[in-house]
Amino acid sequence: MDKVGVWLIGARGSVATAATAGAAAIKAGVASSQGCVTESPGFPGQLVPFAGLISGGHDISEISLRKRAEQLSRAGVIPPDLPGLIASELDAADAEIRPGHVPGHGGQDTAAARLIADITGFRARHRLDRVVVVNVSSTEQPAAPRPEFDRLADLEERLATGDDVLPPSSLYAYAAFQAGCGYVEFTPSTGPILPALAELAALREVPYAGRDGKTGETLIKSALAPMFADRALRVRSWSGLNLLGGGDGATLADPAARSSKELSKDQVVAGVLGEPVEGQTHIDYVQDLGEWKTAWDHVTFEGFLGVPMTLQFTWQGCDSALAAPLVLDLARLVARAHEKGRHGVLPELGYFFKNPLGTHEHALAAQYARLRAFAEELS
Repeated sequence: MDKVGVWLIGARGSVATAATAGAAAIKAGVASSQGCVTESPGFPGQLVPFAGLISGGHDISEISLRKRAEQLSRAGVIPPDLPGLIASELDAADAEIRPGHVPGHGGQDTAAARLIADITGFRARHRLDRVVVVNVSSTEQPAAPRPEFDRLADLEERLATGDDVLPPSSLYAYAAFQAGCGYVEFTPSTGPILPALAELAALREVPYAGRDGKTGETLIKSALAPMFADRALRVRSWSGLNLLGGGDGATLADPAARSSKELSKDQVVAGVLGEPVEGQTHIDYVQDLGEWKTAWDHVTFEGFLGVPMTLQFTWQGCDSALAAPLVLDLARLVARAHEKGRHGVLPELGYFFKNPLGTHEHALAAQYARLRAFAEELS
C-alpha cells in the first residue's frame, strides 16, 4: 500500500486534530513517532508509511483544523510552533472534512447515502488503496435493543422509511461498511457491535475493531491486575476517580453518556481476576482541567495469611496526546489487515481497547503478545 485514507468521525475534535497534526509532523520530519506502538523498535509488519496517510472526515463543528490545532498548542497538547510548521497540511486535511450527520435533521437513509458518497469521493480523489474510518467523536449513551438491529434486511427496511433508527456511531459504521472501508470504534459508543452490522461487514468483506481506546487509568489496570493474579494476591476492592475537562469531560457530565464509559472502564479488573471485585470507577467533569485528566485509584488486597494491604496510584496525562498515536496505529493495522483479506472483527487489536471486541482477554501483556503475532502474520 502506498496511500491510505484516515477518515475521522469528529475530525475537528482534540483527538482527531492531534492525530492529523502528528501524522503531518512526522511526515515533515519535525517530530518523532514516539507513542506509536507500530513504530517501536523491532515491531513487525509492513505498514503504510506515515507519508502515505491522507486525512479527512466528518464533523458538525465549523472551526478550521488550523484554528483547532492552535487551540491545542495553547493548551500544551502539541508544541507551540507546530501549527505554523504544518499549516498547509492542516489546511489540506480541513478541505476534506464534510458536515457530519445531526440526528433529527433529515432521515437516516438520506444521511447514510451522503456519508457513503463523502467517503467514496475522498477515496477516489486521492486514489487511495484503502480508507479506514475511525470514530473519535463524543461518547453516546448506550443504545436500547431493537429487533431491527439483529438482521441486515430488517435494518435496511427500517432505514428506508427515513426514521432515525441507528445510534449516530452505528450510522457511521454502516456508511463505512457500505463504502467498503475498515472501521475502528475508538469510543465506548455502540458503533459496529450490532448483529446487523456484523452481517454487513461480512457481506462487504471489511474488517473492524474496537471499543473505547485504552489510554490511561484502564491501561494501568490491565497491567497491574495480572500482577495480583499471578502472585496469588486476592484483590478485595478497586475503586477509581477520574477528573477530566475538555469536550470529552463536558460530554461525560451527562449521566447517560457517562454510564457507557464507566461500564467500559470497570470490565478490566473483573475480566482479568475472573470474579467480581467491590468498587466502581467514577467520572467527574472539572472544566478547569481543560485537555488534561487525573485518575486516582485505591486498591485493597490480601497477602499471605490474609494480611490486608493497599495500593494507590495517580495518573495525570493529556488524553488526546495519548490517544492520537493509537489512532494512527489502528488505521495502519486495519488497512493492512484489509489488504491481506481479513474481514469481520479483529480481536488481535484488543491491546488498544478497554472493551475489546471479539475477545475476553484484558491482560495487557497477553494482549500485546497477540498483537505482535498478528503483525507478524500480516507481514
